[in-house]
Amino acid sequence: MESNQLYISNRNEIKNIWLIPAMLMAIFFGWLIATKGVPIGILLLIMPFIIGFLVLVFLQPRIGFLTFIVYCFIMPTLGKHIEGPQFGLGQDGILLLTWLGIIFHRSSKYRYRHLNNDLVWLAVVWLIITILQVGNPERPSILGWFYEMRSATLYWVLTIPLAFLLMNKKSDIDFFLNIIILLSLIGALYGIKQLVIGPDAAENRWLEAGAKKTHMLFGKLRVFSYYAEAAQFGASQAHLAIMCIILAIGPHSLKKRIWYAVAGAFIFYGMLISGTRGAMAALVGGGFTFLILSKQVRILMLGGLLGLSFLGMLKFTSIGSGNQQIVRMRTSLDPNDASLQARLINQKVLKDYLSTRPFGAGVGTIGMWGVKYNQDKFISQIPPDSLYVKVWGMYGIFGFILWFGIMLYITGKSAGIIWRTRDPVLKNQLSSLCGGATGILLCSYGNEVMNAMPSSTIVYISWVLIWLSPRWDTPPPKTIST
Repeated sequence: MESNQLYISNRNEIKNIWLIPAMLMAIFFGWLIATKGVPIGILLLIMPFIIGFLVLVFLQPRIGFLTFIVYCFIMPTLGKHIEGPQFGLGQDGILLLTWLGIIFHRSSKYRYRHLNNDLVWLAVVWLIITILQVGNPERPSILGWFYEMRSATLYWVLTIPLAFLLMNKKSDIDFFLNIIILLSLIGALYGIKQLVIGPDAAENRWLEAGAKKTHMLFGKLRVFSYYAEAAQFGASQAHLAIMCIILAIGPHSLKKRIWYAVAGAFIFYGMLISGTRGAMAALVGGGFTFLILSKQVRILMLGGLLGLSFLGMLKFTSIGSGNQQIVRMRTSLDPNDASLQARLINQKVLKDYLSTRPFGAGVGTIGMWGVKYNQDKFISQIPPDSLYVKVWGMYGIFGFILWFGIMLYITGKSAGIIWRTRDPVLKNQLSSLCGGATGILLCSYGNEVMNAMPSSTIVYISWVLIWLSPRWDTPPPKTIST
């Protein structure tokens, strides 16, 4: 009896019937790639990996959360190198997928009662206020509201509860610190490559599309690495640099202190080559926070003296004037700097505009999404240049006071928790997290950085780890009554 793959000859019956749908699918996919182009082919190629990732997240939701942390670093460069897809929405997708993995997990090991704390409720309060802004009397575009809301509150309210559920072991502090330091170190090395060799073809296209006017100053490139742009790169590098400095002088093993010191040196250089003047606030604010939390007068005085000496060198001397990065840093201390004066003028215009709008002009009316979706609004033509100004413009003076009060409360309670921590190693780690978060909050006065990736994710998880830390601390000594 003769047969082939499809038929048995004597009965004319189909043998391997599964080959028919396989052939039809192959024809369909071939037609799809031929008509829609190579991106569809790439998507089909990676589809098995996407399906595998979905299965892993539902089995281990922690994998989804760790993927989110890494994705926050590399997402901007994906958008520069692959045109078309909205990679920013990938952050939302990974967070929501991780939440689904927890909700439908086959076990009941996730204790939702741990979410009943003030840090989570503060995020919920801000989410409610953001939702109420849909009814702002200025009637902003709903699309502008949606896109701005994601960075203004959605990532905040999704990330913090996830961190409470998935990053709740003492070893997670070491793991979190190492992963963000490693990713920032790679970012610094990639930035050095941009400075020495130059941007690649995709990055040059991005520069020529409009970013060149802010990233090429006097013929020198403001390095942006694989971050969204130079300001975010510089602020994030300053954030991690001060954290590494704090960790390097902590009571850790020699091997760890060398790792922190070497990584910190490269990351600090990454901050310099970004040409981001506002990054100085992250260094100064984070360092000063650590000196206060150390509770040692000698260290506070010595650190303060060194910090003031560094600022004095920039302000009153010409040391390093041959270095372009130091020259740009020096302009951050010049009250007559043209950029600073332009920002002050914009803030004065905004003050007049908001004087009759105590609840602001609405979420998504100022900044990038304001220009895109609310061009009919006067406020959309005013560059915010600052997270503080942006919150003020969107939520009004009442919203800004509430937001700033929340930030002060979180910072103050974090400091109080660290102040009472007895374990010296844990205290040093928490001081680095608090110092970095405080520094990036201060840095946000000059740039929109705390609401951008990866800084926002690092800050949110830092808060959670500080909130959880009392359960990992050395127990207080027992008093024995006689």
